[in-house]
Amino acid sequence: MQPINLRSFAQKVRYHKKKFKRYLGKLEKNAPKDLDKNVAAIAPEVWKEIDCLSCANCCKKMSPTFKTADIEKIARHFEIKPKEFKEKWLYQDKDGDWVNRVQPCQFLDLSTNMCAIYEVRPADCAGFPHLTRKKMVEYIHVHQQNIEYCPATFKLVEKMMDVV
Repeated sequence: MQPINLRSFAQKVRYHKKKFKRYLGKLEKNAPKDLDKNVAAIAPEVWKEIDCLSCANCCKKMSPTFKTADIEKIARHFEIKPKEFKEKWLYQDKDGDWVNRVQPCQFLDLSTNMCAIYEVRPADCAGFPHLTRKKMVEYIHVHQQNIEYCPATFKLVEKMMDVV
């Protein structure tokens, strides 16, 4: 498995982004019946090629949405109150969601690309990049965004275009 070269990945995204988003848009409007089955078959192939620890672009360029349960769990981990956790590390965005104040994520160890709170990380992080969610068609808008940040999502869509 090759480490992810983020510069090369960014170039591939610039070149393919419109085509990939157009393809996903068509799938969203007219999804084949076997879409979930095909994606489930493709996903393991993606993970044979992608090493998240060589990338961590999601932690570098995106923020998870911190739900109330996430905030409470992480605050307990730090032995602080949820309010203190939010004041120290989060803000509410225009949609009212709690997100990181800074990028890269304050919990990312840049020397190892590992999460310092992995055991208590937000559910949004634990599920990322949401490749094999049931009813894939309901997550296509998420994949349209994630192809710009996540080599695994990019690779999934690339492989889907050959199969689906």
